[in-house]
Amino acid sequence: MGRLIKYLGLVLGLSLCNGIAQGQDLFTILQLALDNDPTLKQAEATYRSNRELMIQSRSSLLPSLGTNARTARLTSGPSDETFRETLNPLTGELVSVRMPAHSFRPGLNNHGWGVSLNQSVLNLANWYTFQSARASNRAGQVSLAAQEQDLIMRVATAYFDVLRAQELLETNLQEEAAALRSLDQTRQREEVGLVAITDVYDSQAAYDLARNTTILQRDLLQARFEALEAITGQTHKDIDELREDFPVIEVDGGLSEWEQQAKNSSLAIAAAEFTLDASRKTLQARKSDHLPTIAFSGQFAHDVTAPIVNQGIQIGGGAFDRTALTLSVQVPLFQGGALNSRRRQAEYDVLAARESLELTKRQLTQNIRNAYRRVNTDVLVIAQRQQSIISSQTALDATELGAEVGTRNIVEVLLARQNLYRALRDYADARFNYVLDSLILKQVAGILTPQDVVELNQWLVAME
Repeated sequence: MGRLIKYLGLVLGLSLCNGIAQGQDLFTILQLALDNDPTLKQAEATYRSNRELMIQSRSSLLPSLGTNARTARLTSGPSDETFRETLNPLTGELVSVRMPAHSFRPGLNNHGWGVSLNQSVLNLANWYTFQSARASNRAGQVSLAAQEQDLIMRVATAYFDVLRAQELLETNLQEEAAALRSLDQTRQREEVGLVAITDVYDSQAAYDLARNTTILQRDLLQARFEALEAITGQTHKDIDELREDFPVIEVDGGLSEWEQQAKNSSLAIAAAEFTLDASRKTLQARKSDHLPTIAFSGQFAHDVTAPIVNQGIQIGGGAFDRTALTLSVQVPLFQGGALNSRRRQAEYDVLAARESLELTKRQLTQNIRNAYRRVNTDVLVIAQRQQSIISSQTALDATELGAEVGTRNIVEVLLARQNLYRALRDYADARFNYVLDSLILKQVAGILTPQDVVELNQWLVAME
């Protein structure tokens, strides 16, 4: 059940480590996202809503108790006052008796109360429906844990996208400054006749291109900050940067080990398995719809009725108690084909859930292999990017020296400079890809936790 409560683990982990979070680092932003991310809050509310279905299905197995009370007042009489002659039994003479008009004051008060108890004794359909709801609830727990991991990835992606944009902007600013220096030098050399005016035009074009790229990169950086703000609900101006000595190493363990780890810990597979189990329980419930059901009910009632007075004689009235204990058996025989139709529908649902589980397993195998290869490929790419920077810098130095002695022209210098800054951008891009791909590998394997954020956060440093 440990993997089913990762959401609680995230809350606890963030609370325990709150003291070590400083500034706008990855850990602090993740904590803000946990408190403010609408996607996670929506997922939690959806899970709690679906959990109520399990409680509702369980209620059909538990006793139901009810009570009732009633009171009634009965009055009768002629609409108008009348006189009626009647024989006096004592004297034998006819006497006139006054009959008053109807009034609400004299009347009969009847009241009572009762309680009832109902309990299902045997109902297999309701039992399997409850078991299906329990399995669906477990699937919901796993889905909520997957949303936690998704939040970690969304925060990390948005965070390092900001760093990526900052790094590219810094590189573009350096390239723009270098292009401006080259343009000034080319103009000075053209004024003294050392180069042609076409070299000035080439230098101007290179500077304009670098300047335009810087403008676009500033806008991209702002967009990246806003994407981060959409998750946390707060504005972020500066965030900690990734240290230059961040270790870039190959994946620990072989591919077969990671495949086995993914099979054991994948939240996607766990959710699909619980969904299949829920479908099977629903099928059992539908197969039980035609079986007899036994129910028990008990009632107790206490009624008080007022006596009827007729010519001074009271008739009826008094307090009465009634009890009833009932054990009933119901056997469904035919409901227009609905029972068989619901059973067939449940069978198709089981088939769909089984195929969904198989598809999830195949996709997991593919995804874990791809993620594993990407991390190891990133390691090789980063090493090659570092070498490319050295080579590009050496080529630029040689080209600039050749331009000074007249063996190279300004176009070759500009191309060499573009290659250098392209190599710098590619290197920064590869480092951030490595960080995110490492987290994606753990997410696919189902082992991504807040502790990974804590460990990664140690390699971040505040901007100077």
